[in-house]
Amino acid sequence: MLPHSYTVDSQSKSQDLASSILSSTSSSQIISTCSSIDSFLLSHSPDQTRHFFSLAFPPLISKLFFGLTDSSSSSSKPNPSNGWIDSVLSSNDPDSANAVFSLLSPSSILFHSISAVDRLSLVKYVFPIERLPEWARFALSSNKFAQALSDLSPLFNSKLKHDPIKPSALQIQLNVFEYYLFWFAYYPICKSNSENSDSISIKRARKFRLENWTSSIPGFSNSKRGNEQRIECNLYLRLLYAYLRAFVPIHDLNAHQLYRSSLLHYASGYDGSVTMRAEFVVNAFVHFWLVDNDFSPLPVNVLKSHGVSFPFRSVLGDTPPPASGLGEVVKLFVKYLNLSSVAVTEDGGTENCGNPRWRVLNSGSFDGSSGGGSVAKSRDVAAPVRQAGSWNAWIQRPLYRFILRTFLFCPVGSSIKNASEVFDIWITYMEPWTITWNDFAELDAIVDGANKSERKEDFRSQGSNNGYSPSWQGYVLSNYLYYSSLVMHFIGFAHKFLHSDVEIIVRMVSKVMNILTSSKELVDLIKNVDTVFHSQQAGSGKSMLNSLCRFVPSIREQLQDWEDGLCESDADGSFLHENWNKDLRLFSNGEDGGQQLLQLFILRAEAELQAISGDNLADNLKCLDSLKAQVSRLFGGHTVRTLSFSPEPKQYSQSRDDIFKPRRVGNHASSEIKYRGDWMKRPISDDEVAWLAKLLVRFSAWLNESLGLNQAESSPAWSYVEVSTDVANVCGPTETMRAVLCAISSWLLTLAAVVLRLMKSHGLRVNLRMLASKKVVMVLILSAVFSVVKKAFGLFHRV
Repeated sequence: MLPHSYTVDSQSKSQDLASSILSSTSSSQIISTCSSIDSFLLSHSPDQTRHFFSLAFPPLISKLFFGLTDSSSSSSKPNPSNGWIDSVLSSNDPDSANAVFSLLSPSSILFHSISAVDRLSLVKYVFPIERLPEWARFALSSNKFAQALSDLSPLFNSKLKHDPIKPSALQIQLNVFEYYLFWFAYYPICKSNSENSDSISIKRARKFRLENWTSSIPGFSNSKRGNEQRIECNLYLRLLYAYLRAFVPIHDLNAHQLYRSSLLHYASGYDGSVTMRAEFVVNAFVHFWLVDNDFSPLPVNVLKSHGVSFPFRSVLGDTPPPASGLGEVVKLFVKYLNLSSVAVTEDGGTENCGNPRWRVLNSGSFDGSSGGGSVAKSRDVAAPVRQAGSWNAWIQRPLYRFILRTFLFCPVGSSIKNASEVFDIWITYMEPWTITWNDFAELDAIVDGANKSERKEDFRSQGSNNGYSPSWQGYVLSNYLYYSSLVMHFIGFAHKFLHSDVEIIVRMVSKVMNILTSSKELVDLIKNVDTVFHSQQAGSGKSMLNSLCRFVPSIREQLQDWEDGLCESDADGSFLHENWNKDLRLFSNGEDGGQQLLQLFILRAEAELQAISGDNLADNLKCLDSLKAQVSRLFGGHTVRTLSFSPEPKQYSQSRDDIFKPRRVGNHASSEIKYRGDWMKRPISDDEVAWLAKLLVRFSAWLNESLGLNQAESSPAWSYVEVSTDVANVCGPTETMRAVLCAISSWLLTLAAVVLRLMKSHGLRVNLRMLASKKVVMVLILSAVFSVVKKAFGLFHRV
């Protein structure tokens, strides 16, 4: 037992450290505070450091990430731009960056102390529920779903406890490492929300300058990135890479001896916690970054097995896209985890990757215990099984939905920056064979990690073959939807945003086609799987490609699960049908097949490029010619067919041309235009009053239905009215007035009928949504205020 004087001394020094942390703003103060924290932790035992983690560690997190002046980070509004990480990035000072990194690196004294305190279970924190991923916040808001949360997600297993003050409520209790990692994962989400809210005022200030839209929405990287900022000053990326390298092995988790960090000093009986720590880190990043506000956060079969159904759609209302500005961190996260796929492929483990399944694993908290090193008892929870030591199965579904929701629900008129960052993540995931050690060389050079030379030699051979080879067949089969269905959704995105930046969109489509056609073996594999999928689905008998038949049930299950809950009415301008997630359409011969949509895209892109001309016209047309060759190579044939246009109107059924036609006034080619792709169903824009726009859209739809404007004009059936032979004279003022009113009413009804007939013949409909414009509303409000003020002054002068 420690003497009382030591306890008092430790407590008072911890309080002084907390005050010093909160008052540190300049680079010199930050460096001095980091040095003081290291000195304190070195001179005190784990039992004495409990005061530091109780009194000084919460303020450290607040100041590090959010720049708050007090430790009540759960109640104060975080502002990441005031935190140490952002201030170091903006100041571009390598000295303060190295000081903070040395404090927080996995091999630091602070992490030594965290490991020791967690092993003794000395400190527990309550993580604020309002900072959790959105789907978890919703689950915890209901007692019905809160009880099942611990069983559904391994991230929250053994961490849900009853509030001692309010026993009916649940709270998230975490040890020191878990608490820090939750805040570390939440930081880019908070930063993205803060920057996007700031960008609204920027867009309003530049609303008449379309050329500034691309730069008006900053991403995760600081807006001063163009000033040649040093990579060592990007603390978050440095720390993320250091944590991934220290805590997440890229080989089989059973062979983690190479990655066992010396800072942990776990006994041999505690090896199981190293695996659990890796799973916790991956799960935390997946749920905070990739899942977050997804209305289908977990696999459908997992929810059904627990009898749980989350009504997210009815609660969230409009389908939100994923948080923007996460491209840089998610790309690093995905690329690092895909190194495990490289290792599996080199070890010849591809066959085990072809049929991913979800099963029950044991996961729990990382509370270490001395001596025996037993792990806290935990319940069975649903988690993805590791296929031959690969992390791929852990991120397949959430990453797919993250990319898909970005493509489908990216608001029309918004910056394409976020979508382009997510596109880069998708491309990186589709080409794991291009990952080499050189991709991490710059980060590894500035991260002071152990076993650097060994790790470099270990990766020297990985990714040396930068092209697809048959050894990657298992990876492609287990991720087949990334190469098929997601390509179709991306084509829809390309059609929708072609008018925003035609050059960038054409190059993005060309990049995807280049990957798909980079190898004849890859093209044949994608085509053969599609053939087997449809031959089995149609029940046409035994397929000639029996070796691929066993993968079809898994692909069909993934298709229904990964695209669960998505429908056309939520994706503006999309061609995602009600039953889209039951079929693959890339090689379909119909009008919604990949070849037809790509042909239409090429024609539209060529017209757009010639319309804008510019100095890069020759290069852009050359890129378009390359795209034509890639499309021909993927689908067969010599060239992309040229569509012939005739001046005579033709009767078409609803086609993709109508769906993806640019939304311009009077740009209607068909007399039978339906609501699919109609601009009235586009997402609410910044210059509209949201509730008023929804109300006017519903009222317009009711008027169109009542007036029969949703139906095509039919041949008129003339009706005849027999005129009475009794002729009566109109006498007196009453009869005269009645006759005049009847004549006027008849004339108005005839005029209304003519107008309706003209609207039907031209495919016009009532659209009152324009009245929801903030300019119109403001004019009406000002007119009403002016009228009221005018009357008030009139009454005042009378008195």
